[in-house]
Amino acid sequence: MKLWNTIPLKENMADEAEIGTEVNDIIFSKNDNVNSPPHYKYGKKETIDVIKDCMTNDEYHGYLKGNVLKYISRYKFKGEPLEDLKKAQWYLDRLVKEVE
Repeated sequence: MKLWNTIPLKENMADEAEIGTEVNDIIFSKNDNVNSPPHYKYGKKETIDVIKDCMTNDEYHGYLKGNVLKYISRYKFKGEPLEDLKKAQWYLDRLVKEVE
């Protein structure tokens, strides 16, 4: 099973990207807890990419769908409801790209 992509990725791309810069189809802003949370950027790959590499397509689609459901079902009960809805949208957008 292949765990790492052979294309070298720059560490902490979001940290170095200018506000409004697009990297890998993501537009970054400072402290972006939706598109690139700082605690998911250690190492050479984003955690979501490592997860994808370790799963079949069906498993990965289920993972994305589960995260959409998780964030939608709890957005009213946490401190940042809009942030949770944006996270749900992020996972849904990722699932749509996978299916296209």
